[in-house]
Amino acid sequence: MTTGIDLGRPQAQVIRRDEDVVRVRQLVRTVAVAVKLSLVDQTKLVTAASELARNTLVYGGGGDVEVTVVDNGVRRGVRIVFADTGPGIADLDLALTDGYTTGGGLGLGLSGARRLVDEFDIRTAVGEGTVITVTKWSR
Repeated sequence: MTTGIDLGRPQAQVIRRDEDVVRVRQLVRTVAVAVKLSLVDQTKLVTAASELARNTLVYGGGGDVEVTVVDNGVRRGVRIVFADTGPGIADLDLALTDGYTTGGGLGLGLSGARRLVDEFDIRTAVGEGTVITVTKWSR
């Protein structure tokens, strides 16, 4: 299958408008299919990516996404890094609480997105922005 993208290098996408969130979902789906994630895992990853891309736009004021194929010697996966230079998250513990949402996204919040992936890392500082890295591995 040809994807039209070079899976050997990270794929970048800016998030500045609603249309860019759609492009992120399409890119993540394309890479997830190429890595042969199961349909269920593709759906989980695309859903998490959609929520995080929307958060990057709405709360971070826009930012950048990098999608990379990763390999740990046993399995392949997809790693996605969402980065913004927005206001940061003042209360990270609250933001990661199940059910916490400020509206506008899929209603998953960060905790929901975290449950949909295998690895989740968030780095944030008030006034400096937020970087979230997620990874989904093939089964």
